[in-house]
Amino acid sequence: MSEPTDGHDNATKAFVAHRNLLFTVAYEMLGSAADAEDVLQETWLLWAGVDLDMVREQRAYLVRITTRQALKRLRTLGRRKESYVGPWLPEPLLTAPDVAEDVELADSVSMAMLLVMETLTPTERAVFVLREVFDLEYGEIAEAVGKSPVAVRQIAHRARAHVAARRPRGAVSAAETRGALEAFQRAVETGDLQRLLDVLAPDVVLLADGGGVKLAALEPIVGAGQVADLLSKIADTRTLRLAHVNGHPAMIVRLDGDIDTVMAVRVDDGLITGLYAVRNPEKLSHMERETILHR
Repeated sequence: MSEPTDGHDNATKAFVAHRNLLFTVAYEMLGSAADAEDVLQETWLLWAGVDLDMVREQRAYLVRITTRQALKRLRTLGRRKESYVGPWLPEPLLTAPDVAEDVELADSVSMAMLLVMETLTPTERAVFVLREVFDLEYGEIAEAVGKSPVAVRQIAHRARAHVAARRPRGAVSAAETRGALEAFQRAVETGDLQRLLDVLAPDVVLLADGGGVKLAALEPIVGAGQVADLLSKIADTRTLRLAHVNGHPAMIVRLDGDIDTVMAVRVDDGLITGLYAVRNPEKLSHMERETILHR
């Protein structure tokens, strides 16, 4: 077997050095860890064929490839979502606890924020992620999305205003979210309906994503009474554990040792205002592998 060339070594080193950035860009654009990994594979294949002597800035070039591949996939995913059974939620992503210390990054990958970004067009989403999350220059973003810098400025302004009108009201500390979740966990494990009502906001909304494969409500469940009644019945045969998911404390629900549901929450003023329950097995396979690796 022949030794790899210096060019191949350099390409590999550059790709590995920027891999976390590229994965986060793809994940924030797509809301899917599996699709983000596929985009990284496509990026590597394209990058491996590039003459590095012709590349001025390797990071910018890699971001450009990743963004363009993610945009192609995002348009395909949009067509799939039109026929999706029940609510669509992003694929949960296991994150390290220290991600929460980077408030901007933690906010940008939260379930609530990813759902807001779902309401942007593909190009708006790409521009928003590259500008607002990673603070790339307009010229760099323009090359990535195939628009002029002037057009990118306009898109960024429009996307920023759109997100600002819909994003969660204020930053909530990880400690506050964890406190609400711990109270929620105790209430669910004991089946104490009143204790559950005490941690849920009166207008709490539960979204459940079963993808037509697992049993899940096909419409949002609204109101503390209805949500508490449903949740008070789930702990009989399941175990609940706290974990860091999408930059924030969340709940992993296991049944017979396997992940059954990943439940992220949105907390406002100490109460849970949003519950995001991902049950679709296809969206849990990546996390199942990750939790096995970290045991």
